[in-house]
Amino acid sequence: MSALDDPRPPAPDTAAEPEGRPAPGEPRESAPSGAEGPIRVLFVCTGNSARSILAEALLRQKGGAAFEVHSAGTEPKGIHPLTRRVLEEARIPTEGLRSKSVEEYLGQHFDYVITVCDRARQVCPVFPGEHESLHWGYDDPAAVEGPEEVRLAAFRKTMLAMGERIGQFVTVARRASRERRLAQGT
Repeated sequence: MSALDDPRPPAPDTAAEPEGRPAPGEPRESAPSGAEGPIRVLFVCTGNSARSILAEALLRQKGGAAFEVHSAGTEPKGIHPLTRRVLEEARIPTEGLRSKSVEEYLGQHFDYVITVCDRARQVCPVFPGEHESLHWGYDDPAAVEGPEEVRLAAFRKTMLAMGERIGQFVTVARRASRERRLAQGT
């Protein structure tokens, strides 16, 4: 098992991220929703092994510094090797990604909490403050059986579908953030 598959929190790292940002997957102290700063998004699924990890990595890539992105599972079980493989094929960074429990984020404020599987939608805890709760249901590519090429195709299909949706989400979320700031006079 690699460090990325280990569901336990990593050892503290003393190296600072550029621009004072936390490392990918690490929570930061956050202001309540609507305050200046990045748009905070949490993707939730059951195992935090495929769909939510894919969504986290894709939004980091497509949204850049405008977003602070996290993912978690209601029953985390480590990152699926094919999740990492399809991300690496697409040249999307995987360092810092780890399977985490939704409990790590309880009490934190998010602008968007997005469930990406039906089971997580049913058991996802309530997060405080004003935020959008969205549900994007995707079939679990990790549940696909058969030869590796069949399973890999399922991961690629899920990543492609999520990538298209996340591209649209970035545009809408940035617009909503600008409108909120204008309305607040900031």
